[in-house]
Parts: sequence; C-alpha cells; structure tokens
Amino acid sequence: MKDRRDTVGSEAAEELLASRRRVLEGDRTLWIIYAVLIVVSILVVYSSTAKMVYDITSDMTSTDSLRQQIMYVVALSMPVIYIAHKINYTFYRRWTPIGYYLFVLLTVITYFVGAETNGAARWLPVGPFRFQPSEGLKIFTILMLARCMETRQSTINKIKLLPTSFRLKDEKQKKILRENTLPILGPVVLSCAVILPAHTSSAVLIFLASVIMLYIGRVSKREIAKFTAVVVFAGIVGLTLLSLVHVGRGGVAGSRLTTWVMEWVTSGEKKFVYELSDTQRAMIAIHNGGISGEGAGHSTSRAVVIHPESDYAYAFFTSEYGFIAAVVLMLLYLWITFRSIEICRRCTTAFPTLMTAGLGLLITCQALLHILVQVNIIPETGQTLPLISRGGSSLLFTSLALGMIISVSRTNSYNQELRK
Repeated sequence: MKDRRDTVGSEAAEELLASRRRVLEGDRTLWIIYAVLIVVSILVVYSSTAKMVYDITSDMTSTDSLRQQIMYVVALSMPVIYIAHKINYTFYRRWTPIGYYLFVLLTVITYFVGAETNGAARWLPVGPFRFQPSEGLKIFTILMLARCMETRQSTINKIKLLPTSFRLKDEKQKKILRENTLPILGPVVLSCAVILPAHTSSAVLIFLASVIMLYIGRVSKREIAKFTAVVVFAGIVGLTLLSLVHVGRGGVAGSRLTTWVMEWVTSGEKKFVYELSDTQRAMIAIHNGGISGEGAGHSTSRAVVIHPESDYAYAFFTSEYGFIAAVVLMLLYLWITFRSIEICRRCTTAFPTLMTAGLGLLITCQALLHILVQVNIIPETGQTLPLISRGGSSLLFTSLALGMIISVSRTNSYNQELRK
C-alpha cells in the first residue's frame, strides 16, 4: 500500500511539474479570447487607416500604421501579458501602493508636461514614445480597492463608509473617516479627481467598476448608495466649475451631452455627411454593414467616420463584418467577465477574488461604454475598444490587466492540483 501511495504521489508531482513547464498557463478561454481580439485589432487598424493615403496632413500610410500596430502587439502586448500571467498575484498585492501612487503622480505631471490633444493633456512623452498614465491608474485603483477591502472582510457588511453626521470633530466620526472612508474610498476619489479634468469618461469608468466591486465585496447597499450620491453630486459640481474656468474637458463634456440630447429630441433632416456628428456617422456605418457586412477592406464609411481606428472602431468593424460578427465581438467582452467570475469562485482569499472581478469588470465596462456610444445610447466618451483600437497605452495596460486575471487562474490550478 505504501508503494502504491508513493507511486500515485510521484505521478501527481510529475503532472504538476509538467503543467508548470507549459508556455501558456491559466484559463485557456481567456487566452483564446485574447488571441481573437488581437487578430481583429490588426485587421481593423490596417483597413481603417487606409484613408491616410488621402490625408495630406498625415505622414503615415496604412502600411506604416499596420507595422506600428504589429510592433505594439509583438513588443508590448504579448510580452506584458506573458510575464504578468507568470507572476503570482501576491506580488501585485505587495507592490500595489507603490504602483498606485506612482501612476497618480505621473497623471498629475502629465497636466504640466504632457502632450496635448483636443485641448487635453493626456500623454506623457518618454523619448520618442508617448503613453497615457491614466490607463495604468485605472488598474492600480482596482488593486488598491481590493487590497483595502481584503483586510476588512470580517466586518465589511457592517461598517460605515461615510461619516453619519457633519460633526467631524466627534471621535466616532473621526474613526469612520480614519478607518473606513480614507482607506477604502480615498483611492477611488483621488483617482477620479486627477483623471476627471482630462478624461471624464475614464473617471466614470473607474467609479462604475469600483461601485460594483463594493457590492461584490459585501458592502452595505445603503452605504454604496450614499457614496454614489456624494460622488455624482461632486462630479457635477466639479465639471461645472471646470467648464466655467475653461480648464480641462469640462466644456467638452458639456457640449457632448448637449449634442447627444439634441440628437434625441430633434427630428431628423437631410444633411451633408460632413455636417453630421461623429456618432451619427458611426450609426450610418453600422447601418451600411447590414447582417453580413461590406467585406474586409471594402467599407464605404471609413472616409467619413471620425477615428475609425480608435474611438469608433466598433462601428467600423460592424460596417466591414456585419451585425452577426459585431454581436459575437460584444459577447467576447462579456465572456471576459463571465470567466473572471468563474475564476473568482475558485479563489480562497479575498484579494485575488476582488482583483479578478474588478479587472474583468474594468475591461468589459470600457468595451460596453465604447459600444453604447456607437449606437447613441450614451454621449460620446472617447473610450477605446480594449485590445482592438489603435494605440499603445490602452493595449499595454489592458494586456496587463488580462495577464493578472490569468495569473490568478494559474495559481488556482496549482492549488487545486496540490490539494489532490
């Protein structure tokens, strides 16, 4: 009997060791989704940037754009997701505070020395390259919230997130501020505050993902409602002030909201295509795509859709590949959240559970915000389509987030094998 147990134990050890030798570990479904989205990214960027040939203000061709996107995929995305999925999630937990405050600092610095586009400084120049620190701040805000909630799981459904009165000199109110409000909500509020002037929709995205995380983390619904009300009020006041003093994107956010409302309340009339709003052009592209699409490289809308390679990538994809392919693409993003939930169920501690749920929600919510803009359900946001839209920053940090999720699934698999 002893020899048999030893044999079974050695076989299990060999199987576990063999699994560690695999190049790609963790959740296979997420790897497949990643591969599909990367291929779609290359196709969309190459086809959508063909109009650059006719743009006398651009010194890039569609071939240059394709070469650049492939370089981003090969030199940034693939190495980052591979390395991230091989690192144990405890490493991320340990270095979360440093990463969070570093990206807060970089985001603030961007306002003073960043490259300005459309009236907002969002990109930080690093040699010949530029990157968007706010993309990294999104991820580390989720990690910071997961880390703070982890240590309070035993009492989190009973704690007060906000003071119960305005008598802040009262010791009871000071304790709530010191032990709950600042540690848990402080990072979320700070991130939203530093991102809001340059990218309102990113601040909204962080807030939405954080609120859902609070719900998943068993925080009282009443406390979540109070926090939501306070942040929404503060956000409206903040945007109004920014608009009045002409700082940041407050005026842009207001004009986009006004345009969106007018498109819903005014009756349609014939206009030249160049008189239409960006969203109206995107909806025409979606309509032209029909059920099966116009065919890869044959979209008639790329010349009129604004930024078909980035802000309106989903509309352009629909115009070329059709409604059915567009639905499948949307389901892939939803699938990321479903797989994240499945990974969460196998976690035995709070931090990887909350981190996985939060990062999955962040990717899916960004994709849904992008898609909802294309069909005019919400105002224009400027959010890119994760892993598909042209650009390095979004691709880099989305790959990092997905790699972190796969890292947790990889650790779960090891733990499951060890228990056997």
